[in-house]
Amino acid sequence: MIAVRRDRVTMPGGTVSNREIVEHFGAVAVLAFDGERIALVHQYRHCVRDRLWELPAGLLDLAGENPLDCAARELAEEAGLAARRWDLLTDVVSSPGFCEESVRVYLARDLAEVGRPGISDDEESDMVLTWFTPGEVHEMVVTGRIVNSIAVAGIMVGLDVLAGRSEPRSVDEPFRLRPTSLPRRRGAGRAPGSDLKRP
Repeated sequence: MIAVRRDRVTMPGGTVSNREIVEHFGAVAVLAFDGERIALVHQYRHCVRDRLWELPAGLLDLAGENPLDCAARELAEEAGLAARRWDLLTDVVSSPGFCEESVRVYLARDLAEVGRPGISDDEESDMVLTWFTPGEVHEMVVTGRIVNSIAVAGIMVGLDVLAGRSEPRSVDEPFRLRPTSLPRRRGAGRAPGSDLKRP
């Protein structure tokens, strides 16, 4: 679910312009690393009419949900995994020219299989999970096999962390760019944990 609004913005020169903004719930993505390999999902994306390699990911579409809890939920739903160690890799603003979407990308380690729950979403019913080495994933990014911007950003930062070239960030760091307009409007009067996509 999205919404579109028109903002009136005063420009630096003093003129006033309209800006159409696509509102969004925000999302999370997970780079899951089992000590040797990284998990990617392969799924159909109708906007580009192609199947894309991506990180397990999902919307922050439950009222008041903590982003880390959402990441754990999505990792279980899409990969059948739970993680005992979580770190923050990066926050990505995917299309800042017109859309509020921002995505928090986590690194999940010390993994255990938990089994995927029953899939009721048609979009995820034919999703395929595949494991790749860090070298293979890097090659997939630089050769254009991975084109999802969230996956590219998460992978490149994640590979840097896994190689010891940089430190991950704390999962307690505030998600400053998390969208608020749509979640606030859809969540008004709803109990915590309510599905914000439902009427």
